[in-house]
Amino acid sequence: MRNAFAETLYQIGRQDPRIVIVVADISPAGSMSKFRDEFPGRFINVGVAEQSMIGICGGLALRGCQPFAYTIATFTIYRPFEQVRDDLCYQNLPVTVVGIGGGIIYSTLGGTHHAQEDIAVMGALPNMSILAPCDPLETEASTRICGQRTGPTYLRLGKAGEPNLTANAPEPFVYGKLRLLKPGKDACVISYGPIMKMAFDVAAKVEQTQGRSVAVVNAHTLKPLDVDGIGRLLARYETVVVLEEHSERGGLAAQVKQIAWDTRASCRLHTFSLKDEFIHLFGSHTELLAAHGVSVQQACRVAFGVE
Repeated sequence: MRNAFAETLYQIGRQDPRIVIVVADISPAGSMSKFRDEFPGRFINVGVAEQSMIGICGGLALRGCQPFAYTIATFTIYRPFEQVRDDLCYQNLPVTVVGIGGGIIYSTLGGTHHAQEDIAVMGALPNMSILAPCDPLETEASTRICGQRTGPTYLRLGKAGEPNLTANAPEPFVYGKLRLLKPGKDACVISYGPIMKMAFDVAAKVEQTQGRSVAVVNAHTLKPLDVDGIGRLLARYETVVVLEEHSERGGLAAQVKQIAWDTRASCRLHTFSLKDEFIHLFGSHTELLAAHGVSVQQACRVAFGVE
């Protein structure tokens, strides 16, 4: 996803001279080499100065540019949160705040690098939109949308090596709308971001063991959320599962529960999110997700009775 973002930004930057990238520290800048080398006047590395990164982007936007602020998710939103709120959202500026490694993808680096509550934090900000693509193809589509937006956007990305899951999706990527990735008649799994691979694995296991038909739906736009679309899913399917790599507070699962209450949904609704705690475990991404109770096995067992 990181490379897909960098390549897409380079492509739209060749066509639109308003595109500017501001990075904090050198670690994420390697994939931006094409943009940096061809457009040195539109590439700024502020070093370990995230507040300056956001402030500079705000100033560039006021001068007619379309800036992207880019670094690891925890540093692109938490360290400069006041600047994101006041410089970008308060003035409704067209700045894309790009967070690499959303969720707990930087598993072995510990809580300082885990953005497990970022959607709740950014979603609470007026004017802020949130996009969380699930694969490199959706990352390209999301980046192009961000390059045309007129207000602030949080673009939540994975890291690297994510498989393409949407090449044969029956529906296109549309900002603000749910996207059907796999049709199904009996049950539905809703997810977003790189954890979408788990949603496909859950659907495959249930279909193989129970013969049920399971749809997979992507909620790639978390703000504005497709409330009507989720309401229709809750009304259509007897079992709905939400899988997300985010705290149980303020993420997609919490919002789906609210929609279920508001619409008096009668389906069986199961949600699997990160726990509201810091888990001090040194392990892989998969191991840390499992420690939070988010796994194919847990979802299949609790939601479908499949061991």
